Amino acid sequence: MFPSIGAPELILVLALALIIFGPGKLPEVGRSLGKTIREFRKSTREITEDVASEIRDVKEEVQEVKKSITDGTKENDAPKT
Repeated sequence: MFPSIGAPELILVLALALIIFGPGKLPEVGRSLGKTIREFRKSTREITEDVASEIRDVKEEVQEVKKSITDGTKENDAPKT
C-alpha cells in the first residue's frame, strides 16, 4: 500500500514531529495516534467479520435453494403410477 519507509525518512518524520509538537506534547500525540489506530483496526476487524458472516449465510441459503430445486425436479421426473 505505502512504499517502505527507511531509517532516514523515519528520522526526518520524528524530527518534524518533535519540532511541531515539542517534547512535552509528543508523548500525548503518540498515545492519541496509537488509540486511533487501535480503534480503526478493531472497527475494520468487526466489519470484516460481519461481512464474512453475511456471506456464509447467503451461501447456506443458496445451498438450500439448490437442494429444494433439485429435490423438486427429482419428484417431477419420477414416474407416476
